[in-house]
Amino acid sequence: MSPETHSAPGTRTAVITGIGASLPARVVKNEEVAERLGVTPDWIRERTGIEQRHLVDPEGATSDLAVEAGRRALDAAGNPAVDFLILATCTPDHTFPSTAPAVASRLGLGSIAAFDLNAACSGFVYGLSAGAGMLASGVYGTGLIIGADAISTIVDHDDKITAPIFGDGAGAVVVRAGTADEPGSLLAQTLGSDGDLLDILLTPAGGSRQRSALSAASPEQSYLGMQGRLVYRHAIARMAEASLDVLAKTGWAVEDVDRLVAHQANRRILTATAKQIGLPEDRAVINVDRVANTSAASIPLALMDAMGSGELKAGDKVLLAAFGGGVTWAAATLIWPDLPPVAPADSI
Repeated sequence: MSPETHSAPGTRTAVITGIGASLPARVVKNEEVAERLGVTPDWIRERTGIEQRHLVDPEGATSDLAVEAGRRALDAAGNPAVDFLILATCTPDHTFPSTAPAVASRLGLGSIAAFDLNAACSGFVYGLSAGAGMLASGVYGTGLIIGADAISTIVDHDDKITAPIFGDGAGAVVVRAGTADEPGSLLAQTLGSDGDLLDILLTPAGGSRQRSALSAASPEQSYLGMQGRLVYRHAIARMAEASLDVLAKTGWAVEDVDRLVAHQANRRILTATAKQIGLPEDRAVINVDRVANTSAASIPLALMDAMGSGELKAGDKVLLAAFGGGVTWAAATLIWPDLPPVAPADSI
């Protein structure tokens, strides 16, 4: 596993001061997906736990979602001056350049440091970890971490494996430099990857590997391919392993965890991960039924939903866990801060 990353009391780290999220206006229910795929709505529901998903309209892009989520998070934090922006995404607006500088510009943040981070569905926790490191350096005082994906733009909507699963969205948090004894501080984190499993979640076309072959990509190579059974098995194993690792670093027992906020891949993965680490299912935050798998946006969207419903309260001990393409995985712990009420992640 990763090297020791526990933040001792008094250690400089990231403290969450605001949160925001956004979802596209278009809602696609299982009935519409089922009719296209020649299956039943129950077939989708039983396999994934998903009832509906939000999809970007034509000409919509990741940056549109990221800007709105970022704006809402900044408003919730009192619109502080921001020193850097990290955009966790695997669906940037363009292959080149990165999307984060455009998002920073549209938010009016000036010429701050801004960059994309691609760890797929683990991206938000990776971004939190990277942001905490930047704040711990003493060079930066405040950052904006955004997880955003228009994942539907790389999904074949005629594919029974991927089409029912994915949706689009964005979530963001404002973080400031603080100490590990403050509510909202990132207490510990663990990150990992295994490139030997690259092929279980992969879009073959569009990158230098395919383009250097000097041959046109077939249409299916432009879409996300997924080996579902392998993803299921490795997602549960890696998120459980990372969760137990980060709990040990934090000094928490499993029963200390009030809320598990894991990547919303599908309901079966979420409940199986909770069971694997010995946590009651009712402590796992689940909103995949309403938003589907939104990749890097999934954890902040789940935090927003849980906060809005009262399921997540100030003082709760929170465990974050994620698994994504690459493959990558991540986990982190924090005590949820007392944040002001925020607008729901309604449509943009």
